[in-house]
Amino acid sequence: MNKFYITTAIPYVNAKPHIGHALEFVQADVIKRYRKIKGDEVLLLSGADENAIKNVQAAEKANIEVQKFIDVHSQEFKTLAEKLNVDFDVFQRGSSAQHYKASQKLWELCKHDIYKKTYKGLYCTGCELFYEKSELDENGECFEHPGKKLEEVSEENYFFKLSKYEEQILKLVESNELRIFPEFRKHEVLGFLKEGLKDISISRTNKRAKNWGVPVPGDESQKMYVWFDALNIYQSGVGFALNEKEYRRWWPADLHVIGKGIIRFHAVYWPAFLLSAGLKLPKSLFVHGYFTVNGQKMSKSLGNVADPLEFIEKYGADALRYYLLREISPFSDGDFSEDRLSQVYNSDLANGLGNLISRVAKLCETANFRQTPSRDDEHVIPEKEIYEKALDGYRFNEALLVIFEKITKLDRYINEEKPWELLKLPAGNRKVENIDAILAHAVNQIQEIAILLKPFMPETAVSIKKQFEKPQIVLRKPLFPRI
Repeated sequence: MNKFYITTAIPYVNAKPHIGHALEFVQADVIKRYRKIKGDEVLLLSGADENAIKNVQAAEKANIEVQKFIDVHSQEFKTLAEKLNVDFDVFQRGSSAQHYKASQKLWELCKHDIYKKTYKGLYCTGCELFYEKSELDENGECFEHPGKKLEEVSEENYFFKLSKYEEQILKLVESNELRIFPEFRKHEVLGFLKEGLKDISISRTNKRAKNWGVPVPGDESQKMYVWFDALNIYQSGVGFALNEKEYRRWWPADLHVIGKGIIRFHAVYWPAFLLSAGLKLPKSLFVHGYFTVNGQKMSKSLGNVADPLEFIEKYGADALRYYLLREISPFSDGDFSEDRLSQVYNSDLANGLGNLISRVAKLCETANFRQTPSRDDEHVIPEKEIYEKALDGYRFNEALLVIFEKITKLDRYINEEKPWELLKLPAGNRKVENIDAILAHAVNQIQEIAILLKPFMPETAVSIKKQFEKPQIVLRKPLFPRI
């Protein structure tokens, strides 16, 4: 078996998860399920970025002790994954003793590229990043967090020699040794690299870090910069510094699934830290876009931060998974709208897939159709090559289009063959005998649809399989009752 190690980004836990987190969790889960179907041994990791200054500030604002605050919000992310039927093999928390030990080991391995100096710069707490003035908008604000004034910070920090690795990282990205999906994101990274890399601050004073985070080895006055330790969750979660056998089994990561706003950290900073430490580099990045909600950027002040748990409760996990994967381009920004979710639910799931399942089951029951045992995954599915090519390139919407074209084709076949009319003819009529062949084809196609749906809508795939694997097929309650 080939191993395939996937990670999501490690979300900040300064607030409960929103619909964007649901998108990334589901995308990573589809990749995991697909790779398992292909026969790979797969591990999916996520976790909680718990050492950020923004977490401390949010805890202070809520008047809750920091550890208790991050405990609550970290659990909310785990709960969201469970509700979405996303199965994380590892959920690694940044405040764990295991992670502290792993991050201090990484620091020691990079020590030859670390030096101390006094620095003054503009800091965005939202990004946890110092920016040059040339990187800001016309108002002097961060593009990721418009409307939020940057903090002018002056302090003595440890710096990492990022500039030393400029040429190496450029070659890695250009050659696709570190592959970036989609291609246009690769060109963004190359553009950033060609502007030239500057050394970066990788620590914070205890005062500014509010004495929270991973201590810098040998200097009790400093805490590690959150991105230095947070990226290392990808290693600490698979045994780095603690279980060498497990670490060698899984590392390097085959794929990091991330949002476009953190591509710099994953395509530039992270490879540089690993090169410095003499460790293996991840193989690829899949970079997705962001959400607006009803055409507007998600914002607490606007009150439009969409809570995925509400939609799971109302529409079901598989319906939300389908909407996120089918309606939202995997590579571009997308808009989330409950109105559109409701429309897609009724048109594609209730009237489309659900109606087809009920229709064929009712015909089988009425005709007293009995089938031979299902071949299940031994089916030779004609569309499989197109479907797999789409999934190998993380084009989830295109793979789902293949499935729903198959649904439409089967609906059309049933309409043309009109088996309900054959059922009205007297027994013994030769045309009546054709109904078994018609229904056998329909059942075979539905079984293939269930196989293709497995990575996307796991509960639905199991329900269809159970309904259509028995010799006698009967009508059950609708998979997707119309809303």
